[in-house]
Amino acid sequence: MTISLAELEPIVREAGNIALAHFKDLKHLAINKKAPRDFVTAADVAVEAYLKEALGKKYPQFGFWGEESGQTANQISRWVVDPIDGTHSFSKGQYFWAVSVALEIDQELVAGVVYAPALNDYYSAAKGEGAFKNGEPISVSLEDDLGDSMIATGFACLRSYLEDNNLQRFSRIAQKTTGQRRFGSAALDVCLVADGQVDAFWEQELNLYDIAAGVVIAREAGATVTDFKGNEGVFPKQILVTNGKILAQLLPLM
Repeated sequence: MTISLAELEPIVREAGNIALAHFKDLKHLAINKKAPRDFVTAADVAVEAYLKEALGKKYPQFGFWGEESGQTANQISRWVVDPIDGTHSFSKGQYFWAVSVALEIDQELVAGVVYAPALNDYYSAAKGEGAFKNGEPISVSLEDDLGDSMIATGFACLRSYLEDNNLQRFSRIAQKTTGQRRFGSAALDVCLVADGQVDAFWEQELNLYDIAAGVVIAREAGATVTDFKGNEGVFPKQILVTNGKILAQLLPLM
């Protein structure tokens, strides 16, 4: 590792503080649309601007890719950032949103932090060092029966025009499990798998910044990360994160 998670933590927590300040004053929050049903707020912009400056100053050797500001010149080794994953939830005063920061070096995700300030949950991991929630080690669930499993997903409002949307898959999976949950933040959904709160998460047509940090955390907690055919790797257009024990039972439903 070329960074310290302990050194990164104050930067990410300050980003969370900036987001929280806006969250506590939603009546005055500027909300715009990047596209139909795709929201961006003044909080997203402010948090990303802070992270871009703070990370650039602390780690000038790395480039930056943020959801709102795009990519800098150096993309071989870069920060992959979603300033507020779950913007719609954020703008409605719901608590399930997070600051997501990952480090990718030579196309390998090596560190990730997902911080949910409104929930006071801080997830972190670095490759080979384990996964943590609020400083305590976490691991995936031991559930091995799909019928007793809880699965998280996200309804692709932006992708509803696609012929291959997630509604048919949702219906198939819902009939085979104890329940599905839609929390509103892919970054946190992946962390819930890492923490054993849900047994799997799947979604499609995401971007890398939505799930990059969560993937590092989930892998370090013992999760499998595949596409819908079981190929290992990070596939934002088709991502399936499981505790590993129910993967084979889920794949036929995907």
